[in-house]
Amino acid sequence: MTKLYLDTETYSETPIRNGGYRYTADAECMIVTYAFDDGPVQVWDATQNPLIPNDLDAALDNPDVVIICHNSQFDRNILRTTLGYIVPIERFRCTMVRAMQHGLPGSLDKLCDIFKLGEQAKHKEGKALILFFCKPNKGVRNTHVSHPEKWQQFIDYARSDITSMRELDRILPKWNITRSELEYWYADQRRNDRGAFIDVGLAEGALRAVDKAQRTLKDRTQELTNYDGLGEGLESTSKRDKMLDYMLEAYGVSLPNLQMATIERRLEDPDLPRELKELLAMRLQVSTTSTSKYKAMLKAVNDDGRVRGLIQFSGAIRTGRDAGRNIQVQNLPSRELLPQDDIDLGVRLLKLDSADLVYDNIMQLTSSCIRSAICAPEGKKLVVADLSNIEGRYIAWAAGETWKLQAFEDFDAGIGPDLYKLAYAKSFKIDPDEVDKHQRSIGKVQELFLSYGGGAGAFFTGAAGYGFDLEELGEIAYPTLPVDIRKEAEGFYDWTVKQRRSTLGMSKQAFTVCDAFKRLWRQAHPMVVALWAGLEHIAVEAIATPSKTFSYGAFKARRDGQWLRIIMPSGRSLCFPYPRINDKGAISFMGVHMYTRKWERLTTWGGKLAENISQAGARDVFKHGELLAEENGYEAVLVVHDEIVSEVPDTEEYTHEGLSSFMATVPDWAEGLPLAAEGFTSYRYRK
Repeated sequence: MTKLYLDTETYSETPIRNGGYRYTADAECMIVTYAFDDGPVQVWDATQNPLIPNDLDAALDNPDVVIICHNSQFDRNILRTTLGYIVPIERFRCTMVRAMQHGLPGSLDKLCDIFKLGEQAKHKEGKALILFFCKPNKGVRNTHVSHPEKWQQFIDYARSDITSMRELDRILPKWNITRSELEYWYADQRRNDRGAFIDVGLAEGALRAVDKAQRTLKDRTQELTNYDGLGEGLESTSKRDKMLDYMLEAYGVSLPNLQMATIERRLEDPDLPRELKELLAMRLQVSTTSTSKYKAMLKAVNDDGRVRGLIQFSGAIRTGRDAGRNIQVQNLPSRELLPQDDIDLGVRLLKLDSADLVYDNIMQLTSSCIRSAICAPEGKKLVVADLSNIEGRYIAWAAGETWKLQAFEDFDAGIGPDLYKLAYAKSFKIDPDEVDKHQRSIGKVQELFLSYGGGAGAFFTGAAGYGFDLEELGEIAYPTLPVDIRKEAEGFYDWTVKQRRSTLGMSKQAFTVCDAFKRLWRQAHPMVVALWAGLEHIAVEAIATPSKTFSYGAFKARRDGQWLRIIMPSGRSLCFPYPRINDKGAISFMGVHMYTRKWERLTTWGGKLAENISQAGARDVFKHGELLAEENGYEAVLVVHDEIVSEVPDTEEYTHEGLSSFMATVPDWAEGLPLAAEGFTSYRYRK
């Protein structure tokens, strides 16, 4: 089968940051560089010759030609919108996606640096040329006419991209280019092409309401603080450092930060002056503003009212989970939301510019209504379903924690307790029916943050995310701790202090409680604890013994060349490039740091590997269900973590129970994994 390597260079006055689909709708294709198999790189300069070369025209129409691009979604849409070629998704392959499927960054420049393809200076020069020719420069368009020498450099750069892409296609691994993974990617491309319908009127109304509310809050802040514009008082509550300084100077009140949890706790102080309480309450309103989401929707929306390209396949490169793009639906507000009835009313009032007649806190309202801006067009409805605690179920299945698998099955059958209540009950050896709402929250943090080898630090992170006061928790839980566990945890605290390690600012009592919860959870989950050690052992053995496969349960580890692979029950490989074992036995590999986004050496360990396989396994289950649902008419327009948002005809045959049943269908490779899903049907997306 012939391979066509293809790349396009385009011009548009629409910024690419508005999203690839919005950009391509307005774009002009200036240059197409291409090559057949190992043949010479050819250039079609459409700015000087509008007729497409015959060989390229024939190849684009030939179903036996496979088209390879770097970010094929972009080039496929450029071919469609600017040249009129509607090429089936199935004919494309993408080196960007393939790189991410194997633990590598998606950027062509970064991949060229990693694999020493070409010269880094040329990459930087190429970026400069793209900025010079592909968008307006101070309102002026640069062309081959105005800058012929630079234009030739631009063409040479475009040629080099084909050379680099072709070499990447040769050297990148193919372990994860399986039939099932290709089908999942095709489904992803179809979903991105569909896009989600947006209530433009709501987005515009929300922005108007926020703008009005911000002016009101700003005026009230200046009034309360006697702002004079010359340094006295506060202009607004939006500037953190100035507000902290003002509070200390005017009221003698010092706060470590202005985070939501800190302000909420301080607002409970009955001795706080009324004016300061009002200022802090206004700060909360300003900080909950979500105008960026509404603005992103309006910038990315196409003429048909849909926003496309919202999900990046395998965007989380170590686990293969999807990542958000454009409006970032993966991190929509989840805390402090208004009740649904208030949201529904707020949507109507925001569109009428009347929300401030009913709601005092416009910022909270607009934040709560973001999901509602994603809706169904006329004649359609949204059917939504979410896999229930899939990571918790998967790691219990992977570890063989039989009591817990049975507990999930009992809960699904309606004869067993909630698993978060059960987690707390197992730790404290009490009846799950005795677990109250507060204790259930502790159980939830245990389940979500202690499953991967974490200790007090993991519990600290989880508690912060769920609004816990750890000092208060310490006072409540300390007397209930089993004596032996409490003594062990106190001893660990003393050792931590002696070693000058961080106690995360916690008191001894709070730290002891967090560490005790860790110990109690581990006692209740011996097989999960064994999984951490088992995964680390086979990874170390594989790195030290290339080309030999080591197994733990349903998982295999193998080193091939410069790659460590953890082979999942689904057959997919988690890839760790350039693995090493240091003199202390620690595992490291090269990867993209989640915070710095730089390609650097990272460390891993058994608990982290368990987290990786749990997230990856959840993803494999989810993709199986998404494809099955699509084949049965539930066409997804969004995926949000473990949730499918499908847009279907507004008829009785499509139900959330139906979607849930497809999502909870156990793949052949996951026999014994208890799955459950639940959802809702609506005309607007909601929490």
